[in-house]
Amino acid sequence: MKIGVPKETYPNERRVALVPAAVSGLTKAGYEVLVEKGAGIAAGYPDSEYEGKGASLVDDRKSIFSLAEIVTQVRGPGANPAHGNEDIALLRENQILIAMLDPLAATDEMQALAKSGATVFGMELMPRITRAQSMDVLSSMASVAGYLAVLIAATKLPKFFPMFMTAAGTISPAHVFVLGAGVAGLQAIATAKRLGAVVQAYDVRPAVKEQVESLGGKFVEFDVGGGEGEGGYAKELTNEQKAKQAELMAGVIQAADVVITTAAVPGKKSPILIREDVVKGMKPGSVIVDLAAEKGGNVDLTKPGETIEAHGVTIVGTLNLPSHLPYHASQMYAKNIQTFLQHLGKEGTIELDLEDEITKGSLVARGGEVVHPMVKDAIAKG
Repeated sequence: MKIGVPKETYPNERRVALVPAAVSGLTKAGYEVLVEKGAGIAAGYPDSEYEGKGASLVDDRKSIFSLAEIVTQVRGPGANPAHGNEDIALLRENQILIAMLDPLAATDEMQALAKSGATVFGMELMPRITRAQSMDVLSSMASVAGYLAVLIAATKLPKFFPMFMTAAGTISPAHVFVLGAGVAGLQAIATAKRLGAVVQAYDVRPAVKEQVESLGGKFVEFDVGGGEGEGGYAKELTNEQKAKQAELMAGVIQAADVVITTAAVPGKKSPILIREDVVKGMKPGSVIVDLAAEKGGNVDLTKPGETIEAHGVTIVGTLNLPSHLPYHASQMYAKNIQTFLQHLGKEGTIELDLEDEITKGSLVARGGEVVHPMVKDAIAKG
C-alpha cells in the first residue's frame, strides 16, 4: 500500500507527518511512501533525505491524494480551519486518513469527512492505555510544549532562573509555579529544575504528587476540607471550599516569578484558572505562559496568538508551540504514526480489527458515517 505525506497547509505549521527515519521503517515493513516535494523542509528534513530512505517524491498535493491509499497529516481537516476543507474534496471512498483533527470541536468537518467515504482516524482520540503509549500524539506534543514554555518564560523574565554566587552578591533563584501536572506540566517542571529554578506545582489529582516530587518540584496542597468520596474519587467542593481554594492558589501565584498553566479539556473551552484580580497582585516583571491559549486560555486576560503585558505582567498566549521545535516534534509525531500504522496492519497492508481497543478508540468515520461515540455525541449536542 502507498502512504502519502502532503505538505502541511495550516498557517505557520512547520511539522511534517513522517520523517525520513520513519519512512525507512515503513518501507521495510512493505509500504511504499510518497512525499510531496518540500514537505519536510520547514522541519529540517530535505527531500534528499527522504529519497535516501526510500521515499518517492511527488510534485503536487493532488497527486499525493490520488495515488496514496493512506494519507498521513499533522493537521487534517478540523485541525486546519484555513485549508482543511480543500483536502476533504480530495479524499475518496475507502481511502485512509490519519491525522490530528480536533474531532470533538470540529463536528461539521467530521461529518463532511464521513460523507467522503474515507476511513478516518483522529490521533487525539488515541486511548490512554499502556499498549497505546507509543502512539499517543497528545502526550508527545504536550512534552514539546511543556519544555518550550519554560524556555519562553526564561527569555521574558527579567531575572536569572538559577541561583548565582557572585562577587557582587548572591542572586536568588526564580520561583516557578506550574498549574497542572499532566505531560506538559511535568515536562515544564523538569525543564525549570534543569534551569535552576525553585519549582512548585498543583494538580487536582493528588496522585501526581509523587511524580512532581520525583522531578524535584514541590507539590502544593490546598487544605480546603474536600477529602475523598466513595471509590476513592474526590468529593465535589462546596462553593465555600472553591472560594478558599482560589484564595490559597492566588497566594502561590502572586509569590511566583513564572506561572505556567496547562489545563485543557478536549473539544471544550479552556477553564479559567487565573483571573485579572490575581494578575494585578503579581510582582512586576512576572511571566505567565498559557499553554491552553489555543482553546481560549487559562487566564482571563490571555489573547490567543499574542504576547501582552497587563498590570506589569507578561502573558504569553503563543499558539501551536510544538511547531516552534519542528525537527524533534516531527520526529516524535512520526514515531507515533509509524507505530500506529504497524498496529493497523502487517506486511504493507491494513487489516482493521474493529474490536481492538486502539483501532476502535481512534476511528472517527468509516463507510460514510461518523462512528466514534464521543464524536457522535458532540455532533448531537451541536
